Amino acid sequence: MDAATRPTVRNVALVGHAGSGKTTLAEALLLRAGAVPRAGRVEDGSTVCDHEPEEVARGSSVALGVADLDWTCSQGSAHRITLLDAPGSPDFAGAVDAALAVADLAVVVVSAVDGVQSGTEAAWRRCDEAGTPRLVVVSQEDRARADFHRVLDQVRDLAARTGHDPAAVLPLELPLGEEQALHGVADVLSDRGLDYGADGRHRDCDLPADVADEEHRLHGEVTEEIVAHDDDQLEQYLSGEEPGPADLERTLAREVASGGAVPLLVASAATGVGIDRLADLVCEIGPAPTDRPARLRVGGGGPEDGAETDLPADPDAETVLHVFRTVADPFVGQVSVFKVLSGTVRSGDRLVTATGAEERLHGLFRLRGREHLPVDAVAAGGIAAVAKLGSAPTGSLLASRAQPVRPAGLPPRRPVLGVALVPVSQADDDKLSGALTRLAAEDPTLVVERTAHQAVLRGLGDAHLAVAVERLARVFGVHVTTEPVRIAYRETLARSAEAEGRLKKQSGGHGQFAVVQLRLSPLPPGSGFAFVDSVVGGAVPRSYLPAVERGAAEALAAGGPLRHPVVDVQVEVYDGKAHAVDSSDMAFRTAAAAGVRAALAAAGTVLLEPTVRVTVVVPPEAQGDVLGDLSGRRGRISASSTTDDGRVRIEAVVPEAEVVRYALDLRALTGGRGEVLLEPGDYDVRPGHLAPV
Repeated sequence: MDAATRPTVRNVALVGHAGSGKTTLAEALLLRAGAVPRAGRVEDGSTVCDHEPEEVARGSSVALGVADLDWTCSQGSAHRITLLDAPGSPDFAGAVDAALAVADLAVVVVSAVDGVQSGTEAAWRRCDEAGTPRLVVVSQEDRARADFHRVLDQVRDLAARTGHDPAAVLPLELPLGEEQALHGVADVLSDRGLDYGADGRHRDCDLPADVADEEHRLHGEVTEEIVAHDDDQLEQYLSGEEPGPADLERTLAREVASGGAVPLLVASAATGVGIDRLADLVCEIGPAPTDRPARLRVGGGGPEDGAETDLPADPDAETVLHVFRTVADPFVGQVSVFKVLSGTVRSGDRLVTATGAEERLHGLFRLRGREHLPVDAVAAGGIAAVAKLGSAPTGSLLASRAQPVRPAGLPPRRPVLGVALVPVSQADDDKLSGALTRLAAEDPTLVVERTAHQAVLRGLGDAHLAVAVERLARVFGVHVTTEPVRIAYRETLARSAEAEGRLKKQSGGHGQFAVVQLRLSPLPPGSGFAFVDSVVGGAVPRSYLPAVERGAAEALAAGGPLRHPVVDVQVEVYDGKAHAVDSSDMAFRTAAAAGVRAALAAAGTVLLEPTVRVTVVVPPEAQGDVLGDLSGRRGRISASSTTDDGRVRIEAVVPEAEVVRYALDLRALTGGRGEVLLEPGDYDVRPGHLAPV
């Protein structure tokens, strides 16, 4: 297919609050485009985008759904739209980031019944951070208690609170009827009514009297707002010549791409009202990949280090593609979903990762949920998938030659909740490490940690971790139970103490003999373990001193009187005795451990607890509740400030034991509008009046 006839591409992320109708809207678009014979239902688990067993069981999205459709606009131009259906739950916010990393337009879906909610605000702010243009769709207009005007006011208020001009939210449609009476829309740009039939197609109609006046007023306001951004149109408008809808759309398209305008539309998946108009406008005023060069980061050690550069979406340039999602399929193996940032990739091409690992792309295909649609080539801007890439986890770039670049996307999300995994059987234990590595390669918001006694999986919430555990069993055949993550308490000396460690055994032949005189002293916090040799006169031969040090370190690690490892201690050996025949490394190692235990018992210890540096960002009205809650958790408030968008940032240091499930408690406390960052802190003395641990 040559460039003249190749469909133009639109990559669209559907984002918003959970339950606002994103997946149902995607289903309606697929049905209206003829991509599916009938619409599935979320309640039945039959939708295209929610096809994973974990999604069917929960009746909600838990992963990023990808679905292609071909669309011919009312003007006759052919387009290929890739829908990226992102979950609305904050537990799966990593999927929103993945969608925004490759989308050229975000469709923020807002329920006409529930209005702007915490998930709407979170998606809106993430679009700001990603620099992604947006379009708002008011969904579920056919339901009881639908209120378009309330939603319009709320979206404009959200725009104002996040530093946008509320006048830039442009209602391009008004509903004709609401709730059960919904039957069409008023097209504000063309100043006409559109009535929908049962086939989901519209035809012109007269505007009802109760809508006509408002529509004409909005037509004037929207027209003035659009022409204000084009000098030629503004001059014509001021001279009495009003631009036509096509001219307005061209100017509006530029403003949408730059983020200067946010169109607002009406769509009802249940009745088909506005669905074709949404698809048309996504293609007509939504940005194409050629309008938005990919941002890459060159050099630097960390994910946010290095210089940024633009990579235009040129199909004739060097091939570069971005793997933005990977999923382990029990039948196909690993499936890598990618966007071609530059060049054209063909089935059988060999590309390399930034580390130089070569990958061959066998059998490219487009995705429509679980359906694989084979394709021979994908040009710049297109999204497709390939199976069995072994060296390209989520976030990888592949190119025709190795390059030290990576996507300059959103800052990575930090985990806020953890569980310890306990294998059900030895066979599960043997496979657990490899399965966790593959799971984390699929989802960068999952972090795997290994402590001395536990395998810990950390993520963004309860549901996130529960789905990960289910996938461990279903996809990788690894069955585990979960338990709380153990708090890494420590002990330190309450005061200095001296003790003798002695070992003397004789049972025929060579015996065991060693004596060490030890002095234990507390060190400043964070110093760890120090060993000092003060022996004079060779009372303890130098060849045995490493064994003394090892024995002392092992005794401290084994735990003090409270059975927790002892830290920040200096162990000094200043005297001792040895036997020419019966002394050995093992004897001095054992004697040193006994001496350390005796000194710990004599001096006593203080219990130390780990702390966490907590950074919370909340609406101003929640500040008092959050401060009180943190104080009740024994938190020390270190700073409080106001963010650029008017929210409040609170910084505190809180004992780790008090914030194990803080992210979930904060959601409840703030109605889902609070954000939290948890970072490891130092150790503090645990108050003696608290229950022992």
